[in-house]
Amino acid sequence: MATIATVTAALVTASNLGSRITGYGFAVFTVGSVAWLALAFLTNQPALLWTNILLTGLNLFGVWRWLGRQSRIEEGASLAAEKSERTPGEALFPVSTLLKAPVQSHSGDEVGNCVDGMAGCSSGRLHYVVVAKGGVGGVGETLHRLPWGATKVEADRLILDCVDELKEITGKEWPVR
Repeated sequence: MATIATVTAALVTASNLGSRITGYGFAVFTVGSVAWLALAFLTNQPALLWTNILLTGLNLFGVWRWLGRQSRIEEGASLAAEKSERTPGEALFPVSTLLKAPVQSHSGDEVGNCVDGMAGCSSGRLHYVVVAKGGVGGVGETLHRLPWGATKVEADRLILDCVDELKEITGKEWPVR
């Protein structure tokens, strides 16, 4: 059980699928380190025992960090974005969206995932976003630079409404809106 829990938790946390999933990964890591603690105690292996006492503490910190603190930050950002849509002025979105949002065409087809954004140091103005397409776990993906003006944020995704950039990413023709 200890080995299975440890390997599963490593896969879940390395996948970086969001704060909740990472937090659950640390919870599984905690189960694994407790199982290793029990094995170390039963087989009188002090090095394994002390290593997993420390790892259990680190794993509990990971649970707090990702299921507690980070998920509260993300929930607060989502609530603030929703509230800004109901108030006068410009609607806001969490900048962290640029690290994970799916990018879709104006017709709803997914064309990639936003992985970063580049802003001016003095102006703070967002110049472009980086979109990853294809590959598995980052291997074999291609990165595309998209002008910020060619995108718009809707909920937790980016909508790309520029036909030239869509063709560059997907390799297919798109109807003009």
